[in-house]
Amino acid sequence: MVSRIEEDKSRFDRIVRGKIKHELRKYITHGEMIGRKGKDFVSIPLPQIEVPHFRYGRNKQGGVGQGEGELGDPIGSSGEPGQGPGAGESPGQHLMEVDISLTELAQLLGEELELPRIKPRGEKNITAVRDKYVGIRQTGPESLRHFKRSFREALKRELSTGTYDPQNPCVVPMKPDRRYRSWREVRLPENNAVILYIMDVSGSMGDEQKEIVRIESFWIDTWLRSQYKHIESRYIIHDAVAYEVDQKTFYSTRESGGTKISSAYKLCQEILARNYPASDWNVYPFHFSDGDNWGGGDTKECVRLLREELLPQVNLFCYGQVESPYGSGQFIKDLEKEFKGEEILVTSQIKDRDAIYDSIKDFLGKGR
Repeated sequence: MVSRIEEDKSRFDRIVRGKIKHELRKYITHGEMIGRKGKDFVSIPLPQIEVPHFRYGRNKQGGVGQGEGELGDPIGSSGEPGQGPGAGESPGQHLMEVDISLTELAQLLGEELELPRIKPRGEKNITAVRDKYVGIRQTGPESLRHFKRSFREALKRELSTGTYDPQNPCVVPMKPDRRYRSWREVRLPENNAVILYIMDVSGSMGDEQKEIVRIESFWIDTWLRSQYKHIESRYIIHDAVAYEVDQKTFYSTRESGGTKISSAYKLCQEILARNYPASDWNVYPFHFSDGDNWGGGDTKECVRLLREELLPQVNLFCYGQVESPYGSGQFIKDLEKEFKGEEILVTSQIKDRDAIYDSIKDFLGKGR
């Protein structure tokens, strides 16, 4: 019975996984998952999974076209105006919520977008201590007792002493029979990464543009966390001046002021220089803006900062331009002109929510 239940559950999980994968583009676009995010799991609303069944009607007539009536009479109504069917009594279709781990969600994202595994750069400087079981010994805590080995020793003892009774095969391990796992501490290097989310919050960036950034950042974060054991996230907002903020402030700051992108790039460089040396960290800045930038040579300063300071330190620098009715959209053109053929700098135009799907692949499809 247990095996049958497990088989049915496994089949149900495969069906749900297939539904999620089939509808993944819709989820990415509308962000149903983000508001339901927990520590390790995400709750996903799925349409009711239909099981085929017979539906019995109330038709008491002999078939199609039977009964009283004249040509042109309305079907299924009394013919009296204003007489509706009244309130219904049948249940409606409800959405079912299914919990899925962020690890599996990242796997589905990678399969659907055909994302390559990331090849880390830099040294593996974070060392984690793990307990590795290396053998068996006769002493140890009860929590580490090896039950199979203990039973085997007890069986060997009874067989050798002739006390084993095949008619009553009751084997009880005694103290000399007990065996325990032995272990030693192993220091394992782990890749570590830092993600820097940078967002333009100037007056031309509205709520819809920030929501697009929020949705795309969630999926980027989910994928990168599946590739690294240790990740830190930092958040920078900027208009004419840049500030480092927490995640909540990053997504809730109201737009205002002008735009000076170089202020964000300078702050990004300061954070990296102070905390994340390129030899030890895998660095991923993601900058989102509507492409408007203050004149006076600020774009030239941005190009200089990217070429001399930021690009030599990062695995990948991603610039996503969110279309806005108020932004000029010029900055992405300047970047593509200045860094043509540069694989470390990736640009992506995000016209609306439907473009998030392709933008994620633009950014993460290189496996850097």
